Amino acid sequence: LFSHSFSLQALIRHYCYEKYYNHAANAAVAAQRKYSDTVFTFLHAYAVLMQDQIHDAMTELDSIRDSRDVSLCTLMALVYAEKKKSNPDREVIQELDAKVKEDRKSASPKGLYYAGMFLWLLGRNDKAREYVERMVKISNGSTEGIILKAWIDITCGKEAYAKKAGKYFDEGLKERPDIFGLMGKAQYYEYRQNYSGALEMVNQVIVSYPAFLPALTKKMKLLLSLQDWEQTELVSCFRLLQRDKNNPEALRMLALHSLCRDGDISEVKLTMEYVTCKCNCLFQCGRNEKVLEQTFKMVEKAFSVGSGDADFATEMGYQMLLLGKTKEAIKWYKNAMSLDETSVAALTALWCQHISKSLGQLQDAEQQLEFLTEIQQSIGKTGDLMYLRAVLAVKKRRPAEEIIGLLNEAVDTHFSSLQRLPLGVDYFEKLNPDFLLDIVKEYLALCPAKPPAPGQPPCAQLQRCATLLDTVVKTVPGLLQGLYLMAKVKYQSGDFEAAHSSLNHCLQQNPSFADAHLLMAQIHLVQGNSTLCSQSLELCMSHNFEVRENPLFHLIKAQAKKKMGELTEAIQTLQMAMSLPGVRRAGSSSKSRNKKSELSPADCVSLFLELAEALWLNGEQHEAAKVMQDAIISFSGTPEELRVTIANADLALLRGDTELALSMLRNISPDQPYYIQAKEKMADIYLTHRRDKRLYASCYREIVEKLPSPHTYLLLGDAYMNIQEPEKAIEIYEQALKRNPKDGALASKIGKALVKTHNYVKAINYYEAALKSGQQNFLRYDLAELLMKMKQHERCEKVVHDALDHDPGTEQKRSGRNCFMIKLKTYETFKKKIFNTLNSDIIDPLTADIISDIMLKRVQMEQPDAIPAQKQLAAEICSEIAKYYTSQRGYEHAVKFYKEALVYCETDRKVMLELARLYLNLDDVDSCQEQCNVILMNDQFNEDATLVHHHVALFRRRCHSNRPLSLVFIFFSFSDNYLAMFHLVDLMRRAGKLEEIPRFLELAEKHCPRTKQDPGFNYCKGLYLWYTGESNNALRHFNKARKDNDWGQNAAYNMIEICLNPDNATMGGEVFANLDEEMGNSTEKQESDQLAVRTAEKLLKDLKPQTPGGQLQLRILESYCLLATKQKANMEKALNVFTEIANNEKEHVPALLALATAYMMLKQTPRARTQLKRLSKMNWAIEDADEFEKSWLLLADIYIHSGKYDMATELLKRCLHRNKSCCKAYEYLGHIMEKEQSFCDAALNYEHAWKYGNCTNPTIGYKLAFNYLKAKRHVDAIDVCHKVLAANPNYSGIRKDVLDKARTALRP
Repeated sequence: LFSHSFSLQALIRHYCYEKYYNHAANAAVAAQRKYSDTVFTFLHAYAVLMQDQIHDAMTELDSIRDSRDVSLCTLMALVYAEKKKSNPDREVIQELDAKVKEDRKSASPKGLYYAGMFLWLLGRNDKAREYVERMVKISNGSTEGIILKAWIDITCGKEAYAKKAGKYFDEGLKERPDIFGLMGKAQYYEYRQNYSGALEMVNQVIVSYPAFLPALTKKMKLLLSLQDWEQTELVSCFRLLQRDKNNPEALRMLALHSLCRDGDISEVKLTMEYVTCKCNCLFQCGRNEKVLEQTFKMVEKAFSVGSGDADFATEMGYQMLLLGKTKEAIKWYKNAMSLDETSVAALTALWCQHISKSLGQLQDAEQQLEFLTEIQQSIGKTGDLMYLRAVLAVKKRRPAEEIIGLLNEAVDTHFSSLQRLPLGVDYFEKLNPDFLLDIVKEYLALCPAKPPAPGQPPCAQLQRCATLLDTVVKTVPGLLQGLYLMAKVKYQSGDFEAAHSSLNHCLQQNPSFADAHLLMAQIHLVQGNSTLCSQSLELCMSHNFEVRENPLFHLIKAQAKKKMGELTEAIQTLQMAMSLPGVRRAGSSSKSRNKKSELSPADCVSLFLELAEALWLNGEQHEAAKVMQDAIISFSGTPEELRVTIANADLALLRGDTELALSMLRNISPDQPYYIQAKEKMADIYLTHRRDKRLYASCYREIVEKLPSPHTYLLLGDAYMNIQEPEKAIEIYEQALKRNPKDGALASKIGKALVKTHNYVKAINYYEAALKSGQQNFLRYDLAELLMKMKQHERCEKVVHDALDHDPGTEQKRSGRNCFMIKLKTYETFKKKIFNTLNSDIIDPLTADIISDIMLKRVQMEQPDAIPAQKQLAAEICSEIAKYYTSQRGYEHAVKFYKEALVYCETDRKVMLELARLYLNLDDVDSCQEQCNVILMNDQFNEDATLVHHHVALFRRRCHSNRPLSLVFIFFSFSDNYLAMFHLVDLMRRAGKLEEIPRFLELAEKHCPRTKQDPGFNYCKGLYLWYTGESNNALRHFNKARKDNDWGQNAAYNMIEICLNPDNATMGGEVFANLDEEMGNSTEKQESDQLAVRTAEKLLKDLKPQTPGGQLQLRILESYCLLATKQKANMEKALNVFTEIANNEKEHVPALLALATAYMMLKQTPRARTQLKRLSKMNWAIEDADEFEKSWLLLADIYIHSGKYDMATELLKRCLHRNKSCCKAYEYLGHIMEKEQSFCDAALNYEHAWKYGNCTNPTIGYKLAFNYLKAKRHVDAIDVCHKVLAANPNYSGIRKDVLDKARTALRP
């Protein structure tokens, strides 16, 4: 009996908490009949009071005010009731308040409990917590009080209290499974989004108290949160409604299920008594008129019952707005404002904006919107407000970027209100799919109406639309308008299969859905199936005869007729469409009652253009011209005017007037819509009509320059492919792929272009990238075919199997598989394994050894005649592995595998040469000499071997004169072998014999009269001039080689380095920084530096490296240009680039040097030192010789600046060991000696610096003369001073500091 009484209390309390006061009153009356407990009387009185029956409630409360347990809560209720009266009696309130304060002091635990419960039900959580905590304290931890306290904490809306609620529920449920506690624990789990845990608690309640219906209600909501629609329907239909046929939650859930899950409007059971159903049905119904009529009646009844409630008046206005009755909506909004200006003024003004834009009152709308924006801080930012601002921007023809920004903000703001909300009634109401669909429509209005061409990316906003619609469709799958818009987005994205699937689902649910039929017809038309297009239109008309009033219907029908060659019928259909209302007013809406006959401006223009084209093709040129003139007048001043201009250009082409067509198209500027289409048309004219590939490509280059984006880069790449320039196309495609890495179609294009240029490995990478991003399955067959060509048979077979697994079924694909399998069977198993290994990214040396052994043993047994060929193949495998280790600077492993290769093929000169180079890098000169001697014994003038041999001689300090002459002989043996001259110049420089190079240059000039014009010769001479400090002359010679295919790229790189560092200073160095600053403070010097940087940037723009290494070098030089500006922001930007490259390319010497230089220029010396020390420990490599030298010099500079002369000297000697002409190393050594007061040694080093700088650097000349003076070599000092002043008359410091003093010292 006690348990049943307690469950009744929990039931009534639940109804009161959920504000079902009529249910609470009825349950309390039933309980009073069974039990004489005054608690039920109080609960009944409370329920009556909350229904505004104040007199009856107070009478009932007076009857129990002397009852001890409910006395305190009764007095509180009487105070609340008195305050609710229209004319409250203040004396009575004061008297009751005094009585409450008096009784509170002596209240029993039960009295405090019910007082706390009353306050909690009123929403006064802080006060309620105070009473309950006191009750728990005096009752020594009453579980009832603890559970009520937990309820207060979990419902107060404060995270700090809510976290503790779970602990209190557990404590309160220790003694017995309290129904109120179990429901509270479920509430706690739900708050924590642990819906499974909450469901477990509710199931306990249902098992223990099967008559407690709120538990079933809670279970129904939790199942919905878990998105279990079937179980939700089962609980609401077969359990709740069987026990309570008027249960409002069950009825509302059934309505939601029918609308959201099934989309079945006829099954929606709307009960007039339950006004709370209105919003949820309203937002999910897709503006279905039948549902809106029902909800309107419900709200109208609520308004009459609610004695003119302003909220209901506002809702009435919104209902009218959805029904399209804008004038009536305005009246209701005004009525709401008159009823309660303070609570609904902002909301009313908000919807007035919606009405204003519908009526075209832009000025009023803008004023209202400004007002709302000003008060936004008080009402908070809303998605509706941002959406209305976007709509207003559309009406005012603002730029698309501004509109998209506002729409994006509207979406983000709207979804921010859905955070932490479970899937349920409140979620559906706040989701408001109808609002999201309006936003999607605005996005779609900014996207091209036609799908992109094959291979072209869709508009970026379509992805945003797809994301929004995905949320709507998953949450409300029965909303057909959402499915239709998703199909439209897929259609405009070029995904016709997905669009077709969505439309089929729409038409299954509603066969008379005209828009879906029309879109289906458009899909068939784009796919070239005119017959199915016509069938879709006929089916549409059979279901909805009113579609004939829609101009779009006639437009699609005419396009289908034209494709089938029925021009006369197409013209008649288009003329019929032109006669419909609204068409000739440039896309304005039809004034007919059927809103579906509205035509967008884009479709409206299409009608004019289609009619003009059909008339022209039918031989009615005069009529076509009249239609075009009509279009020009109708669309003048609108964005669609440019489409008419482009169409006019097409007509001019049909007349053969290409110049007129081009002049029309040139007038379209980049800031106007359809600029890209106009440029594409111009390009087509240049290529098709004028056969000018250069101008054709220039049109697309201009598009990229004006509107850089992945799409425009793709257009340029396609253009290059069309004119058979795949190398340029690849370069552009790669730039586009960097902007959009997940574009599989783009990877396909790059793969095909790479195949055309025979760059198969890179093509494979792009195909695999496309497949990883989930792109079209046909790429697998392209990849398999390419792998077959490259004899990678196992990979090929795997790819074919993957293709069949992903896309099985057709006989054609099966026959393709058989074809591949037949080809695969013609190769031996061992060959497949070898080639598969060769193309692995990381090669295990043990695996390679095992494969080689197995392969050779098998060949000896099965094919003894093939042993020599297979040994050669084994040698190639080992060479490939060695190359891999060389690229990773694992020189010791690389040496091992090159030796292994020589075991299989002892006379392979390429392997021997690579092994010699490795020994040179490892400073193993004896082994290097041995390999070179073996090569030169059989090939005396082998250029590469001779070069390495000279390097060995250089390191052994015995570079004899006959050695370089062998390179000269090689040069003279082949008239165009300037590569030998390049190596000769480099060797003479490293041997410290720069003064001998002019003799060889003169010999070359005499050998061939045309040598001076040869790019190779100019490159070599420019190199010599650069090494000897004549930067300007070097630039002139490099410039003559800059356009050459062989020498041009390196010449451009050298020119850029000269521009950035003309004096060959140590970039980032601090030792000579003060002197450099003094020389660079002049305005002329600063302007010269800025001009040099601009020149370098211009040269960089002309560079088009084809290899990844070249592109990396280009990035490094671009960032060096940023460093050269000496602006902190630019230097930090360059530092970020260097850091990225260094992280991606491990052990990349140029990147590490650049990183250290950037750190030095940003005054972050410790970080620079770390990178430079790392470089100093790395193995030297001839290909990075200059970078190693610069890094050693910069580290030496740091050590000198910090006084560590011994460490600096060691590094400088290392520089001179590798390059005896290193002017800067001698200069640093002279500086060290000078600091140590060793002027004779300093003078000796400065002599070398002066010599190898070709006696051109006045700073070094000054230092040399000064140290001669200090060393008492006055005549030598005077001689150097004269040379400096002869070349630099303005260098006056040397005259005063050295020359005059030296002369004075010589006088007796």
